[in-house]
Amino acid sequence: MEEIINEFMNGVIARNSGETEFHQAVREVVEKLIPFIEENPKYKHAKILERLVEPERVIMFRVPWVDDEGEVQINKGYRIEFNSAIGPYKGGLRFHPSVTLSILKFLGFEQILKNSLTTLPMGGGKGGSDFNPKGKSDNEIMKFCQSFMTELFRHIGANTDVPAGDIGVGGREIGYLFGQYKRLKNEFTGVLTGKGIEWGGSLMRPEATGFGTVYFAKEMLNTKGESFEGKRVAISGFGNVAWGAALKVNELGGKVVTISGPDGYVYDPDGISGDKIEYMLELRATNNDIVEPYAEEFDVEFFAGKRPWEVDVDIALPCATQNELEEEDALNLVKNSVICVTEGANMPCSPEAIEVFQKEKILYGPGKASNAGGVAVSGLEMTQNSMRINWSSEEVDNYLHRIMKDIHEACVKYGTEEDETVDYVKGANIAGFVKIADSMLAQGVV
Repeated sequence: MEEIINEFMNGVIARNSGETEFHQAVREVVEKLIPFIEENPKYKHAKILERLVEPERVIMFRVPWVDDEGEVQINKGYRIEFNSAIGPYKGGLRFHPSVTLSILKFLGFEQILKNSLTTLPMGGGKGGSDFNPKGKSDNEIMKFCQSFMTELFRHIGANTDVPAGDIGVGGREIGYLFGQYKRLKNEFTGVLTGKGIEWGGSLMRPEATGFGTVYFAKEMLNTKGESFEGKRVAISGFGNVAWGAALKVNELGGKVVTISGPDGYVYDPDGISGDKIEYMLELRATNNDIVEPYAEEFDVEFFAGKRPWEVDVDIALPCATQNELEEEDALNLVKNSVICVTEGANMPCSPEAIEVFQKEKILYGPGKASNAGGVAVSGLEMTQNSMRINWSSEEVDNYLHRIMKDIHEACVKYGTEEDETVDYVKGANIAGFVKIADSMLAQGVV
């Protein structure tokens, strides 16, 4: 089997030279899928996996704009329309200097399976730019967004491709993008999600990814007769995902003791709750991308240049960015008797870290399953837009909770091993794959 996997990966690497993040994402999936496909020849004969790893469309374009000094600036723009077998392309836009084709392809590929797991009719896609909103004025961000959408608008639509926000793209950016789309198309449609409540958005969207991550972890803990009650929880990041996760952990009786940023992490042994959680939003609003001010505000310890995985906790929720939790971090968590690691970010655990967790039989929830709450509520926003109605926070939260329970059940169905343990990576990959693969078979070779 290893020979078949390596042969497949050699082909992927040869066709996508230098795209290391994409290679990593594909390998993590195919290691679990190829044994399943070997047992199901209909997928092998139709070369579903070979088709799945090739985007249906890759759009690259320049984004010229004028800064406040009157200087012309140029950035790269991208949209990866990966797979539309079960619905219009759906996935976020990321504005960050680290954005490359490789990162967007890894995110788009993950999005295919993640969207499938939600059971909602959404295909997989991703996009963005190497534009950095940090340090830019509102006027400069508006000009960039308008230029970006001036090219992107011809490739998207409510029934074609529905982008959302991601790192560097919040409510402000979605507003500028939507305004330009409406201006160019002369129509008001649900072409973007993450919109403002007053103009087509859904309640609960900012909290959704964090809430969903905690709901998924709750279901994982239930399989061991455990809960969040009284548990110490390490969270990385301090944006919307970490904020939502912290809110829900507190609601379920846990104690959040860390948040982090690129500058380091904060350790708050008394717990991050109440006004402290709201202060996370204030930090994000400053656009400075640092958490040290939290330590100064609440007189707690700050560890510069370090990650929170050295703290003694029961549960870890990595909610920042890809490959932020590596093998040494995983060994630290295991040494400190962690019982559950659930991803709130996309691919935050390295392959070596995942291997540690699985070897030690630690509950490990992969992001394509555990952080699907954000795109699930984006899908619910699309539904509300189509129906021209708005649901209450309670209604959206109930839908979200049910979706995350269903995702967990699908992972258990396909991931339960002979010893009754659950390989959530295997379960998520196979559960997401089957729906897409069967749809691709039904639609022929297209």
